[in-house]
Amino acid sequence: MARRASRYVCQDCGSITAKWGGKCDSCGAWNSIIEESEPVSPPGAIESSRGRRFEFSTLDGPTQSVERSIVGIPEFDRVCGGGLVPGSVLLVGGDPGIGKSTLLLQVVAALGKGGISCAYLSGEEAVDQVRMRARRLALADAPVRLAAATDVHDILSTLESDKQNQVVVVDSIQTMFVDTLESAPGTVAQVRAAAQSFIRFAKQTGSVVVLVGHVTKEGQIAGPRVLEHMVDTVLYFEGERGHQFRILRAVKNRFGPTDEIGVFEMTDAGLAEVANPSSLFLTERASTISGTTVYAGIEGTRPVLVEIQALVSPSALATPRRAVVGWDSARLAMIVAVLEARCGLSLFGNDIYLNVAGGLRISEPGADLAVAGALVSSQLGTAVPEASVFFGEVGLSGDVRPVSQADNRLSEATKLGFAHAVMPSGKGSKSHDIQITQVERLNEVVDMLQPPSTNTATETEVNRQRHG
Repeated sequence: MARRASRYVCQDCGSITAKWGGKCDSCGAWNSIIEESEPVSPPGAIESSRGRRFEFSTLDGPTQSVERSIVGIPEFDRVCGGGLVPGSVLLVGGDPGIGKSTLLLQVVAALGKGGISCAYLSGEEAVDQVRMRARRLALADAPVRLAAATDVHDILSTLESDKQNQVVVVDSIQTMFVDTLESAPGTVAQVRAAAQSFIRFAKQTGSVVVLVGHVTKEGQIAGPRVLEHMVDTVLYFEGERGHQFRILRAVKNRFGPTDEIGVFEMTDAGLAEVANPSSLFLTERASTISGTTVYAGIEGTRPVLVEIQALVSPSALATPRRAVVGWDSARLAMIVAVLEARCGLSLFGNDIYLNVAGGLRISEPGADLAVAGALVSSQLGTAVPEASVFFGEVGLSGDVRPVSQADNRLSEATKLGFAHAVMPSGKGSKSHDIQITQVERLNEVVDMLQPPSTNTATETEVNRQRHG
């Protein structure tokens, strides 16, 4: 009988050490190292088996066409690249209670009503609890097969014997365990082994497997980082608890575009699709208040208009506060420095609060100009021109640089009734029924937002400070 040896594995990065330590030397995480047992081959054992030969093929060889399974929820299909690809494995992560199980139950119900055989495997809830959610969502009549199980071998034996399930949802991968490993469910070894077993099942049978993953307090999917590399698609379900909006974002997709988003609204009857998220993010917006701008952004292939809110107020602290929600705090510091050094605005001694309305998180550099406009508007106490949108990247020299897909941004703004756009200089490929103000430097935006009574005097003062 093979004797057992112990090893110490970091539950964040999966690195293996010979002894326990309070801090992982590989990823720097504290209290993440756990002792695990592993089988060790007897001394002197020699692997004598040899692999079999295989034949290579060419790039121009015959390829079998693959038809995607259309879910029937357009926002979900959009994020997946047009539907589910047979034999693919999806990993869905999100904060606890954000609505992952609700979304996937609606997905398998829609697929089941469309004639696709689906199985929902829950390792966290009993079958009766899943049925209660289905009745609340009015999905009790959907032909979905339910089971509460956590043993991977039992699950795969059942699925392989049925040969009916085309889509399988596993909720969640952290509750699954492989009985050949002595480590507890949720550890690195168990998550990796369980995920590999489901991936092998998907590739061999052509079924679609959807794995639900827990997230850490940093917002990353728990378990080894290699888990995201093993699967075909990684989706994050995001949202603020104080907002009813939910964002399904693709961060990896081998069969479609990345950074694509789907927008949902949490209601009493489950998650409802939002066909036009721009109008939803701009609901009840007061355009006459200083410190607010509308940013025309691109999320994946979709143009999205969202409101940027900024508040600049005098600080009584030695170190002024910087609070950012929905944007990169380091990029805010850069914009503040450019406004201070290149445009003559005094911002360093003020508290600055920045918020992206609606709970959406923006990572595109094209939001620089909208953020700068909101900061200038709040500092000067003047509202931006009514029905205006902003987009453009700001450089450290104070220049405003072009961004991609300007035509799509302008088209979305025109469709929602905006009449004015502030954007980088350059010619668009299409004509739009909207007034366009092209700017080359950030100080042009500052001059545009100056109060009329002090405009001339302030320009003189800014130029004097700029040129020494």
